Amino acid sequence: MRRLAAVVLTGAALLSGCSTGENPADPLQIAATLEPARPAVSPAQSAAPAGTVVPLGRATSVVVAGSRVAVAVAEPPSVRLFPLDALADPVVVPLPGVAEKLTAVGEDVEAPVPGAGVVVTVRGDGSTAERAVDGGPVDVAVVGDRTVVARRDAKLVDVGDRAVTGVSSPDLVVGADGEAVVLDRPRSAVFDLRLSADPDPERSGPRLGAGLRAGDGATSMVADRFGRVLVVDTRGGELMAFSVNPLIMRQRYPVPGAPYGLAYDARRDLLWVTLTERNEVVAFDVAGGEPVEKHRFPTVRQPNAVAVDPGSGRVFVASGDGQGMQVIGT
Repeated sequence: MRRLAAVVLTGAALLSGCSTGENPADPLQIAATLEPARPAVSPAQSAAPAGTVVPLGRATSVVVAGSRVAVAVAEPPSVRLFPLDALADPVVVPLPGVAEKLTAVGEDVEAPVPGAGVVVTVRGDGSTAERAVDGGPVDVAVVGDRTVVARRDAKLVDVGDRAVTGVSSPDLVVGADGEAVVLDRPRSAVFDLRLSADPDPERSGPRLGAGLRAGDGATSMVADRFGRVLVVDTRGGELMAFSVNPLIMRQRYPVPGAPYGLAYDARRDLLWVTLTERNEVVAFDVAGGEPVEKHRFPTVRQPNAVAVDPGSGRVFVASGDGQGMQVIGT
């Protein structure tokens, strides 16, 4: 596997194994009160959004799933399915509550609804399948042949029919290098979730590995084709790269403007990052020793979510303020 040049890391606490999330002695906790970072409240737009804008209500997430772009809308709670070749007249799929995060699985979309305790699978034709998942399901990742579900309220991460404890607020989960990584927003920390076999029979099955601080207010993460997990620190204005097996921070790079939404284009090695403090989206080439800025565009107000079509390279920026979905051709 290709590995990138490391940037020396200072001040990151490493915690092996599990930790309790609300203990002041926890080395991953730096504040007396755990408060997750949130997207900055965007100012009024000072420039016209690049590309075109499709009218849309307040969006919470956007993904490209096969031949469609799917957007989770808060009011009324639903998923809108837009064909990539005709961004009009979307199929509207009602949800039993607001989905914070969508995950693409081929042509399907997984939509966890924490308030209703279900995960809804939205198929490309608009049909759905629903499964009950107690404990506030907020994110889903497919790692190999395993489905991993982060259950924030229950403080659990499901791996198939097994539950892993030790993360006090499992908010996001992604697969990288055959393992899973979980983001705890209140503690601004990432944890590796070991899925591979262990020669020790007492350690068989999924288990929590190490934890690392991830800046001052990590909010979003994606995996890239190099087996790394890319994380933004919204409070600290940074982009971080972590490798797994073992979990190590490899890069830290300043990104001013309250970075929040993330999307990775594996064909072009471009990481798209929304800057909610500036109403901008910026693309970094992440294939080298450090990120290199390649594109920067003005966006709709409150650009909380972003997705990219790997075929065409088009970028979709969804407004958390009801200002629509922006489509940028690169």
